[in-house]
Order: sequence, then C-alpha cells, then structure tokens
Amino acid sequence: MPADGLTDFEAAVAKVLDESEPGDVMTYGEIAAEAGFPGASRAVGTYLKRSTGHPWWRVVNAAGRLAPGNEVRQTKALAAEGVEVRNGRVRFG
Repeated sequence: MPADGLTDFEAAVAKVLDESEPGDVMTYGEIAAEAGFPGASRAVGTYLKRSTGHPWWRVVNAAGRLAPGNEVRQTKALAAEGVEVRNGRVRFG
C-alpha cells in the first residue's frame, strides 16, 4: 500500500486524474485502463464518490453522460474548462 494510505488501485486512479488537464474528458473505463486496471470502471466510480481533491468533473460514462445527482455542478465545472455539455452529456471526438 502506498505511503499516503491509498491502495495501489486508488493511487493509480488518483495519478491519472491528477495528470488530466483542463478540458480533458475521460470515461470511467478509460481511467481504469490507463491506471492499469482494465475493466474496473465501476471501481473508479466508487473511488470518485468517496475521494476529494481530484477533478471528478472530467469523468463521464461511456455514453458521455454526466454523474447522476451532480449534473449541474459537473456542467458548470466542464463549461469553465471550455467543454460543451448538451442534454446532460458531452460528445467525444
């Protein structure tokens, strides 16, 4: 376990999130894969629900939908970074 009390998985996910830049939008699955844990998209979501200090607003589901219950906050944060949100989702590509 890393010195900061995070599991290896949590530390890897935190690193991916913390290395993202304003305007980046990633899916839970992309974060899991980049962190070295492909297929762990639900675990990324669980980690984000209970962690703080990471740019959670840059994470959407595979269809581009925003985090349920946080759509307004997430839309505002993404818009501040220049990301367009329409009808509760972002477009990739």
